[in-house]
Amino acid sequence: MMGNPEFPPVVPTTPPLSPVPGGAPTGTEMNDRNRLTPITFSIAAVERDTGLSKDTLRVWERRYGFPTPGRDDLDERAYTMDQVEKLRLIKRLLDAGHRPGRVVPLPFDELLGLGGAGRDASAQLAEMPAATGDLPSYISLIRAHDGPGLRVALTRALSRNGVAGFISQVVGPLNAMVGDAWLRGQMEIFEEHLYTEMVQVVLRQAIASLPEATPSSAPRVLLTTFPGEPHGLGLLMAEAMFSLEGCACTSLGVQTPLWDTVLAASAHRSDIVALSFTGCMNPNAVVDGLVEIRQKLPERVRVWAGGSAPVLFRRRVDGVQPMPRLEDLPGQVRQWRQTSDLPGPG
Repeated sequence: MMGNPEFPPVVPTTPPLSPVPGGAPTGTEMNDRNRLTPITFSIAAVERDTGLSKDTLRVWERRYGFPTPGRDDLDERAYTMDQVEKLRLIKRLLDAGHRPGRVVPLPFDELLGLGGAGRDASAQLAEMPAATGDLPSYISLIRAHDGPGLRVALTRALSRNGVAGFISQVVGPLNAMVGDAWLRGQMEIFEEHLYTEMVQVVLRQAIASLPEATPSSAPRVLLTTFPGEPHGLGLLMAEAMFSLEGCACTSLGVQTPLWDTVLAASAHRSDIVALSFTGCMNPNAVVDGLVEIRQKLPERVRVWAGGSAPVLFRRRVDGVQPMPRLEDLPGQVRQWRQTSDLPGPG
């Protein structure tokens, strides 16, 4: 949710790879696309993967000369992996505020420069705190497909840094590195999914180890995402930070219909509804949903919204508190308690 944004939107897994002559690839061969039979994607698959609608893809094809799909045996559009990767990057730039007419015609390298994703891993690591020195080893474990090893390494990092430090100094920077690697085609979706699953396992164990809040602990926080927002890692990070502050948390997971969120807030007597957003939702849908849920909830219930969606901070919604960084959450909780005349935990 708030701050430490999740990696760029990775929506449903792309279609399976075509068979490789001589048997299926194993080990690190799975990371080398040059060894795989070239594959193409239907327009429906590209829409799911990138979040760009079919109509948008067709309009860009006519107006800007990109993408340039071939045709399959049924004379349907067929997009190469290179085109899909460029479309992913374009979607990320559009979410950051760039205009299609400026970015769609640009070559891939120039797009990387615009998005700040062209820096290599060593440049990114040089800007990170000393506590993140183990990041390359985590990336190596992901690429080696060593899920158990990654889980053990992350658990040790949690023990060293504590929950708050683990989230801000390990998971946050790792999210950024995994996202950039995926964006540049250096990491496959199944590898990103492995990473996400291992982090979720470790975070859930961390939350379970914290002192349990009583139902009367305040604030009572309801966590979820809107329909169309399938990413839950940021939500789990926020739940861990709320739990550290002694809040009574109820997570509904992802993609809860708005009216059901309102009903849940009433049933759980929630004080705060915390919503998480990445860049995969249409900005207008985010704003419209926030306006609607603010109108449907009682005035006493606060709405906090955070994550990596730029629209949260560019188009403010009355009655909705944008949360740019997870590190700001403890201070916001303390402020809520002060204005509500309530003591902290313990």
